[in-house]
Amino acid sequence: EPRSPCCCLAWALLIGAMNSLLFLLNLLLMFVIFTIVLLPTIVVVYFGFQCHSQVLHSSARYCKSILDDNSSSALIILGFVIMSPLLVVAMAIYCSLARRLQLLVCFQPYSLAFYKGGRWCCARSCNRQLKAWV
Repeated sequence: EPRSPCCCLAWALLIGAMNSLLFLLNLLLMFVIFTIVLLPTIVVVYFGFQCHSQVLHSSARYCKSILDDNSSSALIILGFVIMSPLLVVAMAIYCSLARRLQLLVCFQPYSLAFYKGGRWCCARSCNRQLKAWV
């Protein structure tokens, strides 16, 4: 049975707010995981760029005593080389965690706003098997 226009608008706003909140939660989780996993790459590339004479040429003690232009270039190259496998690891961790927490299943369709009697379905409340995660 269709809802009234005012009720439909209220439900659409509620569903939109819930889906937006869930999207932001997924985005925050992805940002945290990628930051933690890619931290070695970030650090190595940062020190490589910081100590290279053509880029920043820091006057820090370790730049003068340990890192010259060749070693700084090596750090930059190493950082970009290890980035690819770490991106794969970060995506695998995020996908595994999203699957375990069933975050992507909680998005609600807007058809719940138009018709009465629709079921709210989140990962734990639905009994059906999801073929995408099997």
